[in-house]
Amino acid sequence: MKNQVDKKAEPVKKLTVILKKHSGRDNQGTISVRHQGGRQKRYYRIIDFKRDKFDVEGEVIRIETDPNRNCFIALIKYPDGELRYILQPNGLKVGDKIISSDNADIKIGNSLLLKNIPVGVSVHNLEIYPGKGGQMLRSAGAVGVVVAHEEKYTQVKLQSGEVRRFLNDCRATIGQVGNIEKKDEKIGKAGRKILMGIRPTVRGTAQNPRSHPHGGGEGRSGEGMHP
Repeated sequence: MKNQVDKKAEPVKKLTVILKKHSGRDNQGTISVRHQGGRQKRYYRIIDFKRDKFDVEGEVIRIETDPNRNCFIALIKYPDGELRYILQPNGLKVGDKIISSDNADIKIGNSLLLKNIPVGVSVHNLEIYPGKGGQMLRSAGAVGVVVAHEEKYTQVKLQSGEVRRFLNDCRATIGQVGNIEKKDEKIGKAGRKILMGIRPTVRGTAQNPRSHPHGGGEGRSGEGMHP
């Protein structure tokens, strides 16, 4: 699949916005989230999580990398010329056709209501509330499996093993999110982590007592308290 990914493609301008960098600071300017710092300037790609262009077939014209997420994204072109980005499911290739419809085929990349998806089918980009857009199963390699249908709910088994109930009118996309091998990637050096906006994490026991409850002590000392 990687040989199909266009790593040098410029994103579609009207589908991008500049992503403001907050570096973990709140509106007072104080650090409210630790370990976040200066990162490279990014453009946020507007992803179609809602898949609300119904009953219109679109074609995959490009697969791109996205600096804001660990999976690839696919650029979809519809017959009226509209372009949209979606999360690239594993196995979706350039030239493939996808559709969002209540009676779509059970095919990778198609979006259906949960009540229309048979038991045993893998899904991703799953809505929690009908019409709000997919909020679950969106990272690289993420997948859930439809295990049962009830009167109002559909049961989906998540990767953690938990089985959760979702309303039948929630929408999900068929397949597993692509770039599955992302979890095996080695960062390689500290500098790359810095460019990603991740600052160093110092152990509490290595700090002084004023900075952390675990700090202080003579020589190498442990936490000195029960967790």
